Amino acid sequence: MNDIAIRVEGLSKKFHIGRRQGKHKTLRETLTDAFVSPIRRAGKLLRGQAAGAAELDETIWALKDISFEVKRGEAVGIIGRNGSGKSTLLKILSRITEPSKGFAEIHGRVGSLLEVGTGFHQELTGRENIYLNGAILGMKRAEIDRNFNEIVAFSEVEKFIDTPVKHYSSGMYLRLAFAVAAHLEPEILLVDEVLAVGDLEFQKKCLGKMQDIAGEGRTIFFVSHNMSAINRLCSRTVWVDAGQVRHIGLTPDVIESYLSSQIKDCVGEVKLPISDINSKLQMKFVRILSKDDKPVAMVDFQKSFRIEIGYEISAPLKGISVLCRITDLQGNIICTSWDTDTTDWKERVREPVPYLSICTVPGCLLRPGRYLLTVGVFTDKHSLVSNNIFVTHENILSFEVSSTNYFLNLTRMGIITPLFGWEVIRNEQCTD
Repeated sequence: MNDIAIRVEGLSKKFHIGRRQGKHKTLRETLTDAFVSPIRRAGKLLRGQAAGAAELDETIWALKDISFEVKRGEAVGIIGRNGSGKSTLLKILSRITEPSKGFAEIHGRVGSLLEVGTGFHQELTGRENIYLNGAILGMKRAEIDRNFNEIVAFSEVEKFIDTPVKHYSSGMYLRLAFAVAAHLEPEILLVDEVLAVGDLEFQKKCLGKMQDIAGEGRTIFFVSHNMSAINRLCSRTVWVDAGQVRHIGLTPDVIESYLSSQIKDCVGEVKLPISDINSKLQMKFVRILSKDDKPVAMVDFQKSFRIEIGYEISAPLKGISVLCRITDLQGNIICTSWDTDTTDWKERVREPVPYLSICTVPGCLLRPGRYLLTVGVFTDKHSLVSNNIFVTHENILSFEVSSTNYFLNLTRMGIITPLFGWEVIRNEQCTD
């Protein structure tokens, strides 16, 4: 029996920027395009926005000559920056879109979770959509019946199972969509970053279910920016960069290569680009300062240092929290902290003025090594759903903890090496 679940060979996908994909034009649209397109192209040439026919073509290769194989029973991760082609690859594997070149072979029944509600009919109830998705997967009614109660229990939407899904919240939609994709016995499960929409407890629940699926010998292809989740679930990982495979191999090695590529040479400070995500708040800069107030990229193990996040608010905002997260080069989250943890700003209104949120990291905590810093602003620090993000900058700054004054054993186990308070006393009354 062939042990290959997914084979991708020379896969490429080209998009025409600004053109409608997959929709037939009316006669009126065709005639309008025929008249307007030459004028539009001539205008671009006159404005210097294009130098010739190649640039006027307005195409982009989302994927370019991708090749790899996934064996049956493997859990394979796929990582890369936004816009690198990860989701396009999954859509081709799910037969949602066709490749421009090359081919992808899928050996087995596929369950996909690419976007919230993919495959759901808005007017049908949750119950009806479960049976609809099972039928699409080629399952018999008896097979769906056997899994129905487990799907409903996992999704935690029992009360609304006979309500049309158009009335569901995004969280309810996601819970049911994942439950359907995971429990209708797919031989291959394709999961996109959509899990990031769920709350933290549901993410843990989904990862646990995917581990169970992998343990049953089924195949998982998992796209995520959560390096800890990739590390926990996947034995191998594919790093896609600008539409091409940059590295395939064991997950820890690929993650370290990927995160190392994001390290920028700096002196402990970076100015942040203007973001259009939310006009009410703009993050300005992030810097790491030593005890003598100098920006540093190298900190002493024994000494504390500060993380300063500068931002400006243009309209009154209430209930926001500023985040800083430290990860290592294996994708492990070392710690996450919020500026509302130890201040009274949790319920206060932040007026439209410049702000500086300052986090002090104690010495004798982080073991020597390289770290990455993520910063962001959220409207609710307990729920990292996409709707609650104002601005976020992943791995925006790197720094190193020096081993010069590290007086502990370098082989000591643990992600961090805190110095706990200890006391040793004589107790002559102790007996065996």
